[in-house]
Order: sequence, then C-alpha cells, then structure tokens
Amino acid sequence: MIKEPQIPLFDLVACLSDAVDLVSPALVDHHKQVAYIASCIGEELGYPLDKQKDLILAGALHDIGALSLTERIDTFNFDFESGKQHAVLGGGLLSLFEPLSFLTPVINFHHTFWNHGEGTQCAGQPVPVESHIVHLADRIAVLIDVNKEVLGQVKGIIEKTQERSGEMFDPNLVDAFVSLAQKEYFWLDTKSASIYRHLRRKARSKTIVMDLNQLGDLAMLFAKVIDFRSSFTATHSSGVSAGAEHLAKLCGFSERECRMMKIAGSLHDLGKLAVSREILEKPGKLTPEEFNIIRSHTYHTYRILETVEDFETINTWGAFHHERLNGKGYPFHHLGKDLSLGSRIMCVADVFTAVTEDRPYRKGMNDAETKKVLQSMAKSGTLDANVVSLLELHFEEINSIRSKAQADSREIYKQLVTAL
Repeated sequence: MIKEPQIPLFDLVACLSDAVDLVSPALVDHHKQVAYIASCIGEELGYPLDKQKDLILAGALHDIGALSLTERIDTFNFDFESGKQHAVLGGGLLSLFEPLSFLTPVINFHHTFWNHGEGTQCAGQPVPVESHIVHLADRIAVLIDVNKEVLGQVKGIIEKTQERSGEMFDPNLVDAFVSLAQKEYFWLDTKSASIYRHLRRKARSKTIVMDLNQLGDLAMLFAKVIDFRSSFTATHSSGVSAGAEHLAKLCGFSERECRMMKIAGSLHDLGKLAVSREILEKPGKLTPEEFNIIRSHTYHTYRILETVEDFETINTWGAFHHERLNGKGYPFHHLGKDLSLGSRIMCVADVFTAVTEDRPYRKGMNDAETKKVLQSMAKSGTLDANVVSLLELHFEEINSIRSKAQADSREIYKQLVTAL
C-alpha cells in the first residue's frame, strides 16, 4: 500500500507566506511576525491551543490577496485604511481549499476598524474577533523597526496602539497586548531569526493527512495566488499543469504519477511571488536587474518547496522547468543526464503554454508558430526531442486540454474580480 503524504498544515502555509513575503526585502518575515503576535495575544486572552493555532494560520496568510508590491508596501503605513479589497480577495482565494476555508471570514475582515463597537459587523455580516486580533497584530508588526534594537521600541509601540484604542482597535484586545508587551521574550521572539521554529513548535499538532486529490486542491490554491496577480498570468499555471499531466499520461506514467505531475505544474512558478506585478506587467524591455529578478523565480520555487519533505519529487519536476538539456538553463545548470523525464516534460509544457499566451510585450503565438518554437528548441538540444515529438503527434488533443483548463481558470479569476 502506498503511503499518503503526512504534511503539517503549518508547513504548507509557511511555504505560501514565505513566497508572498519574498516580493520585497522590507516584507521578509512579516507574515510570520503577524502570526506570532496574533497567537500570543490569543494566548494572553486565554484562548485554547486550537484557537491559538488558527490565529497562526490566519496571521501567516492574512495578505495573500495583496497582489502588487505597491499594495504590500502601502499596508506598512500604520494608518492604512484601504485594505478591504485585498482582504476580500485573500478570503476568496482561501475558500478554494476546504481545509483552510474556515479562515475566509477572518481574512475577509482583517482590516475592519473597531469603530467604537460598530466593527463587530461589516456590510451586514458578523466580524470574527479573530479578524480584529489579526488586524491589531498586523499593525503592531508594521511599527517594529527591523533595523533597530527592539526592546527600546516597546514604549513607543504601546503608546501608538493605545492612542487608537476604541477607534482602530478593540480596547479589550489592546489591554491584552499591553499586558503581553511587558514580557521581553515576546519582543525578542518576534524579531528573532528563529521565529519560524517558534511558530512551528506552537503549531506542530496541526497535522493533516492528505491524499493526492487534496494536495491537488491545495496546489490549485497556490497557483491562483501566484497567477491572479496579473491578467497576463492569470491562467498560466493551470495550462502548464494540464499540459504536463497529459504529456505524462502519454509517456506511460501511472495514474498516481500523473496526479503528481499536475500538482508540480500548479506549483512550478511559486517563486514568481518574489517578482512584483509591476515587472510581470511591464510592456517594454526588462532592465538587466529586472530580468535577473525574473530568473530567480525557479530558485525560490525549489528552496521553498524543499522544506516540505514529501514534496521532493514534485519539487524537482516543477522547479527545474527552466533547466535545459545542454546545461544552459537556470538556476542550477543541470545537464540532460541530471533531469528526470518528469522534469523534461515540465520544461516542454511550460514553453508550450507560455508561447501561446498573450504577454505585455507580445501576442500569443498561433499553432504553427508554437510548433516551430518547440521544434527549434528540440533541435538545439534545449528541450527533450522525444517529448516535443509526442506533443506534436497529439498537438490538437493536448492543446484542447490546455485551452479548457485555462478557460476554467480564467472564469474563476473573472468571478473573483467581479466580486471585488
């Protein structure tokens, strides 16, 4: 009997929040800080362990709906008031994955002001107390100057928070925070390089056993967070995923391996969360610095996913999609002998999908142009010629599957945009 993956939910959430925070050096560890502060406030309030762990998950995912670097930087203004759009989008994204869907209302309202008690409701809906805890934790985190010694900042942070008690924040939560703030360990942990270890210890019993279908649903959530930042990439991962899965089937992969390939396709561009939307949507030629940022995305995909032990095969299939048989790919410059068939399939599926899509700087290619690009890359030794030949042999079939998957993804994208 094949053992199903046993993956701590926090490890999966940490992968996503780490990727989201990569978009700017100013944001590194922000989601972890909010998760830690929120859980400690919950502990100060006497919340049971399960609720503290839920606050960790909510804090670690609170800004996944902030799609651009500008939006993320704007949230670092303490008095930020225009976060409802990204909050609703983040909640909508989480609703796509059942094990995390319970967080949707918490994320939906995490920028709701207390407003002297009126903040218990928003747009006719009840606002969870957890939303206000995450909001307070988020604002505390943005007040911390990472370039200065933290204990000397405590008095000023407390005063700033108390000034907005009743208006921005629930006074009961502020009182709990002020009590917590007297403990030096709290501040030292919040700014510690070991904050991931502290959080993982607190969240360690949140373990779920997932079959590949559930992992596929999770991977689809990741793909939406990655792709929905731009209309130009809104369906890319779904196209790569569908194409790679069908190519794997034609190559004789087992049903289980085909599902793994689909997951790898959904996750292959996870590192693109380190690339700002402003770069993704730039209509002109990229500067050398911008191009280097783009090139770093496969490295980030690999390093983020390697923290999840049971993702080893999925990671190598997905993260090596810009490696080339002649060793001229990136970031590891693997040669053909180092690339498994799964990785080779993903390389072909990624190129195939990418050249058919509209991008800011060009229109998508037609069938003849697409085949010409793939043939040229196979002839030059960059793509596996056998996989390319298989795609050509079944071109209409695979192209139809890719097209339908991308159309379905675009419909979800349109629904979320319409809801906003």
